Amino acid sequence: MLNALREIWLSSGFAAIGWRQIVMLLVAFVLIYLAIKKEFEPLLLIPISFGMILANLPATGIMSPPTNGQAGGLLWYLYQGVEADIYPPLIFLGVGAMTDFSPLLANPWSVLMGAGAQFGVFFAFLCAILMGFTPQQAASIGIIGGADGPTAIYLSSKLAPELLGAIAVAAYSYMALVPMIQPPIMRALTTKKERTVRMGQLRKVKKVEKVVFPIVVTILVVLLLPSVASLIGMLMLGNLFKECGVVERLSNTAQNALTNIVTIFLGLTVGATARGEIFIQPGTIKIVVLGMVAFGISTAAGVLIGKIMYKATGGKINPLIGAAGVSAVPMASRVAQKVGQEEDPGNFLLMNAMGPNVAGVIGTAVAAGILLTMFGV
Repeated sequence: MLNALREIWLSSGFAAIGWRQIVMLLVAFVLIYLAIKKEFEPLLLIPISFGMILANLPATGIMSPPTNGQAGGLLWYLYQGVEADIYPPLIFLGVGAMTDFSPLLANPWSVLMGAGAQFGVFFAFLCAILMGFTPQQAASIGIIGGADGPTAIYLSSKLAPELLGAIAVAAYSYMALVPMIQPPIMRALTTKKERTVRMGQLRKVKKVEKVVFPIVVTILVVLLLPSVASLIGMLMLGNLFKECGVVERLSNTAQNALTNIVTIFLGLTVGATARGEIFIQPGTIKIVVLGMVAFGISTAAGVLIGKIMYKATGGKINPLIGAAGVSAVPMASRVAQKVGQEEDPGNFLLMNAMGPNVAGVIGTAVAAGILLTMFGV
């Protein structure tokens, strides 16, 4: 009996668990707390953190590949959707179906702020190179600055899969922390006079413009950067579903059922890559720090572009909306409005901020395409 009990103990996870796994379980608990108590990106942080728990429980084999005719673990099979670059484009399909590009079409100059916010991506890329990362790893780290989780996963799965867990956790953490990170930067770079600028209502965009836009953007961007055809193509297809008005069932499926299913699979499997023996190392701390730098610089660059446009238009543009040039839709737009209303409660910047915000979604995908073209194998 004692020998049997001893064998059960030795074959259990309790006997095999190490300090790295315990640390990762604690990190997962913190993420679950933030997702539930603080509501920081719960739709992704909960499956990511639970995937971390499953992957760091010893002896489960849940992420093991098939060997010697034996089946692999459940999450290994689901993870093939990440390795084969299936999940991020499908997420983009849903994002496109939920996104209204009218603010960008009403104010095309918004694209400058969306483009300016990508400066943090390339700044962090250069910093990562100086810190000893390979160009492929540096590109994957830099894209965190765009605050676009699916794009970060897409790029890192192609260029630096060994860093996927750390990059995904950093990217989604900073997306969740937008309301905390951005306001101090926005206030520091703007004056009270600039923050109180009222921009007024946007012009009404015609349906034909909304329908033509995703088609034209797909053709132009994919011709320029074929490497992001799947991301841009799915984003714009989802938007065409939304705007054409004749495929409501497809639009609803892309926005709800499909996006929810893919979000579960993506979160679980990305979280499962954050295993203790891979995640806990000095490089992970560097990634977290560089991700913060990238996001901060992206926010600052967007605001500075907004200040330039404020001067160029004689004070008609509120620079705060430049901070919405990152891809966190619509959270960054809400933050711009909130900071503006702290100075003037009657100021409504949300729709004006949505222009740079949706431009940032396209801009981050374009930035990823440039990096993938330069450093892809």
